[in-house]
Amino acid sequence: MKRIAVTTESKFIKLLCRKCKNEQVTFSKASSVVKCLNCEEVLVVPTGGKAEMKGKKIQTLT
Repeated sequence: MKRIAVTTESKFIKLLCRKCKNEQVTFSKASSVVKCLNCEEVLVVPTGGKAEMKGKKIQTLT
């Protein structure tokens, strides 16, 4: 019997706010707008699939 490994394309991503340099973790397929917790700058905009990242991507978390 074969085992099927399930993998996902979505990941958690650490972003850097370009305005205030705050680091924040978000989901790569966010379904709502994500704003910086410090300065309210928009970091992520949903697109129906993978979200558009407005902040600088620092790291992909596993």
